[in-house]
Amino acid sequence: MRHYGLFILILSLTYFFPLHADSANYLTGKVVALYSEQPIKGAVVTRGDNIALTNEEGLFSIKADGSRLAVRAYGYLKADLPVDATPLITPLLIKLTPFTPKALYLTVYGIGDRHIRESALKLVEETEINALVIDVKGDRGMIPYKSSVPLASVLGAQKIITVRDIDGLMKNLKGKGIYTIARIVVFKDDMLARARPDLAIRSRSGAVWKDRENLSWVDPSRKEVWDYNISIAIEAARLGFDEIQFDYIRFPDTKGLEFSVPNTEENRTKAISGFLAEAKKKLTPYNVFIAADIFGYVCWNLNDTFIGQKIEMLPGVLDYISPMLYPSGFQYGIPGYRNPVAHPYEIVYLSLHKAAARTAQPHVRFRPWLQAFRDYAFDRRTFTGREIRTQIDAAEKFGSNGWMLWNPHNVYSDDGLKREITRKGPI
Repeated sequence: MRHYGLFILILSLTYFFPLHADSANYLTGKVVALYSEQPIKGAVVTRGDNIALTNEEGLFSIKADGSRLAVRAYGYLKADLPVDATPLITPLLIKLTPFTPKALYLTVYGIGDRHIRESALKLVEETEINALVIDVKGDRGMIPYKSSVPLASVLGAQKIITVRDIDGLMKNLKGKGIYTIARIVVFKDDMLARARPDLAIRSRSGAVWKDRENLSWVDPSRKEVWDYNISIAIEAARLGFDEIQFDYIRFPDTKGLEFSVPNTEENRTKAISGFLAEAKKKLTPYNVFIAADIFGYVCWNLNDTFIGQKIEMLPGVLDYISPMLYPSGFQYGIPGYRNPVAHPYEIVYLSLHKAAARTAQPHVRFRPWLQAFRDYAFDRRTFTGREIRTQIDAAEKFGSNGWMLWNPHNVYSDDGLKREITRKGPI
């Protein structure tokens, strides 16, 4: 059942707040939560190339340029409405719907495979799942649909098309009220590195470096790499994705590599935050949320974990921070819990608290990845509904903006998930 994500009231109360001195050229309004009607501070309001933030009372004033007004805020569904016929002296009251994504991940092949896709959609219909993270650019650099980004074809990223009708797919997902997240793998890009070896990361011998999967990466400091991935992100935003999620937004965790700039913490963090800042700037007109995946240990480490990810630098360039809190990925555990697979609740809950404390950000700014696959690092235990539910409980107890389940094979069941009758999501 659809749940409308936007309510708009046109008010004649011009005493809402003082109008701009040049009020004839400005649109004014107030943004509040749908159910509580509490004002939303810090909501991003865009119109054309103009940007405004709401104040403590949820009020905004924005230059009257463009025929549409877009609004988004942490923890709410975004809104987009026509305003060309609205009198400029009449403030708007915009009510945003609170929303908490609970997502499954689908690979390039998973989203194109009818059986896998329908299995995921069945869980959307029958359980609390209300969102999908979909590979728009996967781990090997492939884009699953026919892209309009010219470089994608040149690189070979279009050799395998698994989604023949991306517009039809997005329409279907939106019709089901599903929140859609476009996952874009950034600096792990074998196809770009092969086609443009001048952009590739190299070993000390000068050869193009390959990781444990025999895949090459591209240099995070190179502007050409930034431009290519941001072009893909813009295309995803235009297709109607609610959120852009950047993955492999880091340097490789391998020593002895050569980059276009000296391999220092300052240069690494500058490259990562610089890319995200550029992406945020270019994506602002599209009213899309921006997220990035980070190593779980980034929540704990005071340095950049030698990969360019320093958590204090991320809130300014992201809407949502998504630490990968898979217990199997915590090789050394965390303080007080040296066997992480035996303590999934503590791994998730304490890591999120550490991240929030270090960034001084509200808990709604975080949405973790949770483990829905068999352990590979400790005792090889299967993560069943019990382990999955334990992680979900930890994220919800913390108060994150939802959670995402990761299984690289896209094998999911309702084990550990709550059953739901109604479907709430964007339209």
